[in-house]
Amino acid sequence: MSPVRVLVGKPGLDGHDRGAKLVARALRDAGFEVIYLGIRQRPETIAAVAVQEDVRIVGLSILSGAHVALTKKTADALRAAGADDVLLVVGGTIPKRDVAKLEKAGAAAVYPTGTAIEELVESMRSLSAVPTTP
Repeated sequence: MSPVRVLVGKPGLDGHDRGAKLVARALRDAGFEVIYLGIRQRPETIAAVAVQEDVRIVGLSILSGAHVALTKKTADALRAAGADDVLLVVGGTIPKRDVAKLEKAGAAAVYPTGTAIEELVESMRSLSAVPTTP
């Protein structure tokens, strides 16, 4: 069985990527195939690479406070690119009050600062085990 492919990227102008790199490495060590796209990415670029790399999950790392808008824009870009079956997850500096907003914007899971790596990995395993829609 092929490893689950995950794209990790940072949309927007936030240049801090320590957390994204930590998550990318943890997922890699847990058996995922991780593509780290890097900082300052446009949602359209993230969606295009997700399609090109045939990933199952896109993980956004956002610390800038623009998490709701950037998640919605990335979800919209994924739909526009025909990648409706790609799961979108979001992590970073996210107040609890915004979790429901992110889920409404299209996030399948939200990992606020302080989420244990083991919890994140298990959640990603569970999410990736769900069959894609035809």
